[in-house]
Amino acid sequence: MKLNQLLGALALISASFACSDNGEEKPLGKYNNGILIMNEGNFGTNDGEVYHLNPNTEELLPNIFETENLRPFAGLLEDMVFEADRLYLVANTGKVEIVNPADFKSSGAVSAELDQPRSLAVNGSKLFISDYGPYDASYATPDSYVAVVNGLDGGVVSKKIEVSNKPEDLFSYGHYILVAGSEENKIEIIDATQETVTKTLQLEASPRQFYAEDGILWVYAVGADEVIFYTVNLSSLTLGNTYSVPVANATSRIAFDGDDEMYILTSSGWPNYNDAVVSIDIEGNTATATELMTGSGFYGIGFDDNLNQVYVANSNGFQGNGTVTVLSETGSVIRSFEVGRGPSGFLVY
Repeated sequence: MKLNQLLGALALISASFACSDNGEEKPLGKYNNGILIMNEGNFGTNDGEVYHLNPNTEELLPNIFETENLRPFAGLLEDMVFEADRLYLVANTGKVEIVNPADFKSSGAVSAELDQPRSLAVNGSKLFISDYGPYDASYATPDSYVAVVNGLDGGVVSKKIEVSNKPEDLFSYGHYILVAGSEENKIEIIDATQETVTKTLQLEASPRQFYAEDGILWVYAVGADEVIFYTVNLSSLTLGNTYSVPVANATSRIAFDGDDEMYILTSSGWPNYNDAVVSIDIEGNTATATELMTGSGFYGIGFDDNLNQVYVANSNGFQGNGTVTVLSETGSVIRSFEVGRGPSGFLVY
């Protein structure tokens, strides 16, 4: 489970106890119950950090990585991925930090031979990390790749698998890794055993995020004046249904509520930054869009399906700290509070 491009919030667990591998119940730790807020940080300062929110008491704990490890995170946070009982903090400044989600203590890292990592997936005993690769002289990324690391607690990069430009989200299924190739409108399928691309699915829009729910793999893709939701038949690794919604200026930010409803952000970009929160409901063969909130500076979105609330992050132009506004499903403002620099995503336990 992951915060896909700061994406989206996935519900992991809501009870007061969790089961261990042997079936025994054990108390949850300090941080793996509630909502993790990812603050990307400021470019150049590299002050990305994670906050922890208890949505019931509204208690907010700042800078929990630095608090528990006695050192700053020192990077720009791009994604948070919860897999294999570990939380992977992906920094697009060239590293992945691995922490225990219960106490946020570091258990390992990948810090060499990465350029601009974007997301991560676990397959067996391997880590697969999508990476833009280095910029060339014209700021293109012709050498994008998926890095392979042998070991769930980090280590060295053993191989770089060449993929299309600007890979974003990853999804692991069976012995395959699906790659969202955002710049060339492709889903590339990697055989995790052979560590090679074995199949490519061509799309009509730019894929950004994967989301699996009730045996269906959704692909969120962005076009110039529409968003497209594809489904993938995992048994055959072929495209299934397609749902097109006329929404202009959609960003890569999306949250799923777990019931065929999605929340996305739109932005007109510089210089006006007319932003909006849009709810998209897919029912049967149709998809409809409803604007819930407008403003400027919207930078991340999440959904708490325990309380049925939408979380909207605002970067405030990176002029100081950002804010988070909590909405009802219909767009009514419930509360707002200050967080860290550049809040961009949420992970809900």
